[in-house]
Amino acid sequence: MKLLRGFESPSFYRGGFVSIGNFDGVHRGHQAMLASLVGRARDIGVPAVVLTFDPHPIEVLRPNAAPPRITTIEHRAELLQKFGVDCAIVLPTTQRFLTLTAEEFFHTIVRTELQARGLVEGPNFFFGKNRGGNIAVLRELCSKNQMLLDVIPPVIVDNQLVSSSVIRTLIETGDVKESARLLGHSYRFSGQVVHGAERGRKLGFPTANLAESRTLIPGEGVYAATTMINRVEYGAAVNIGPNPTFGEFAKKVEVHILDFTGDLYGQTLDVDFLQKMRSVIRFSSADELLDQLKIDLSEIRSIVK
Repeated sequence: MKLLRGFESPSFYRGGFVSIGNFDGVHRGHQAMLASLVGRARDIGVPAVVLTFDPHPIEVLRPNAAPPRITTIEHRAELLQKFGVDCAIVLPTTQRFLTLTAEEFFHTIVRTELQARGLVEGPNFFFGKNRGGNIAVLRELCSKNQMLLDVIPPVIVDNQLVSSSVIRTLIETGDVKESARLLGHSYRFSGQVVHGAERGRKLGFPTANLAESRTLIPGEGVYAATTMINRVEYGAAVNIGPNPTFGEFAKKVEVHILDFTGDLYGQTLDVDFLQKMRSVIRFSSADELLDQLKIDLSEIRSIVK
């Protein structure tokens, strides 16, 4: 897949079928759209194109109201490629872009720049200044310009609507197993490895402390997870929250990587969450904490396998 930052290489995207949206999480609802998009494109031998935005328009218009991201742009691109997209365009969100009316957006972006053969969208698609364009407006514009439009219905999993907001709530409450069912893949948290108190190392369980997070931090608890280092996958135990046993109450993200030794300081670590194991609790002593850690790691090894 070709990943473009703006409209820099028209030969990769012009004349294709296009889906426009944020695609945060690339969840199962998005995947239904992508299946239709790729199918349409393959039928007539044109590129399947996704146009997304960075940052999310809400981050520009109402920064305090912007929800935390579920995926980084890099992970989003990786998932889009997995589901068959040929070209992903990440369009910088500028004030000028946000002033385009729905009609201006359609004719400037969709018709002139993308030269799209057709569009694939969800029923809640809005576009243009103040979200002035909806599916009804888009359908009318496509009809006037002899363009195909597929509107994909919402995806329901066990009576639960699949949406980024629902998935975000599940992650925030620590239900990463249920969020993975709606995502269609594990939730991935990304952060930079920084120096910590190194108390875990002294206890025999060294941890990588993650900061500079670019995605949503799951709710407090101890989790089973995996991480990829130098193309090798490792199991991991993740502690999110304070360390009350030692009188520390700042919320931290600490990752103990099973069977790994090495220096990760300064690197970005991607952690794929599998399951919440337990809540964060205060132990009466370091020995009691160590005993619980051994139980946690044994159970996590089984889950990872």
